[in-house]
Amino acid sequence: MIDGIIIMNKEKGYTSHDVIAKLRGILRLKRIGHTGTLDPDAEGVLPVCIGKATKICDMITDKDKTYEAVLKLGVTTDTQDLSGKILSTKDVNVKFEEVEKVMNGFIGEYLQLPPMYSAIKVNGKKLYELAREGKEIERERRKVIIHNIRILDYSEEFHEVKVVVDCGKGTYIRTLLHDVGEQLGCGGAMKSLVRTKVGSFILENAKKLSEIEEMVRNETFDSYVIPLDSMFNGFDKVIVAREYHKLIYNGNSFRIEHLVNKQEEITADWVRVYDADEIFIGIYQYDLEKKYYKPVKMFL
Repeated sequence: MIDGIIIMNKEKGYTSHDVIAKLRGILRLKRIGHTGTLDPDAEGVLPVCIGKATKICDMITDKDKTYEAVLKLGVTTDTQDLSGKILSTKDVNVKFEEVEKVMNGFIGEYLQLPPMYSAIKVNGKKLYELAREGKEIERERRKVIIHNIRILDYSEEFHEVKVVVDCGKGTYIRTLLHDVGEQLGCGGAMKSLVRTKVGSFILENAKKLSEIEEMVRNETFDSYVIPLDSMFNGFDKVIVAREYHKLIYNGNSFRIEHLVNKQEEITADWVRVYDADEIFIGIYQYDLEKKYYKPVKMFL
């Protein structure tokens, strides 16, 4: 089985779940998971974990993200994007400077009200399921962080603002744009959304489903998979001697004297652990008090 990460370029019209379902068929693998939902109308970077790498889906989901989006001013919808039912329209008489000022006001932490059309669960039911039933329930605002907003273009003729947003996890870009429109007094809805970056994964390196299918046919797919252990390159690498393999294979702790590359002193408390055949076992942390390495995340 292949273990690692691939960077998908999710196309418009697919849900994140659709991408996973199609990949299972293309790769003939069951252990596949995505790392953060993109709306069906959204496009862009969707890191996908395969095999043992599914254990780090949550770690990738927590990464900062970058989006390119277009805000259409003068219209509000029930979904906060142009795919939804129009709730109101207003004349737009705002200048670039006003738009820039309002957008800059959202940089930093702010309490965002999750949209009804979202996958957040309340009492075991997803909000979008309730919304489709015509129900709207109270939601708690959530703290999100906007690292930066850059305006790439503003068309006063078409009342459209193209922006790049750098943000933390859990941020709804269509809600951010809706909130900008509210503050401008004319309303607004998201016209398009492309996720260009998740952590260190960028759109330029992402592949569409058809490209993955082609690589599988040409037997070049394996070379595209990012190795699981490369996600932890910031940690030192240690190798456990063969006679002590039983310790790590069973997820037990081990001591410095059990290493092939014995260390005179501990320079890093988190390490990548490999067996003597250089097979990646997991992430361990050194316990200074007990003087041994204890398992944090295993990938056996």
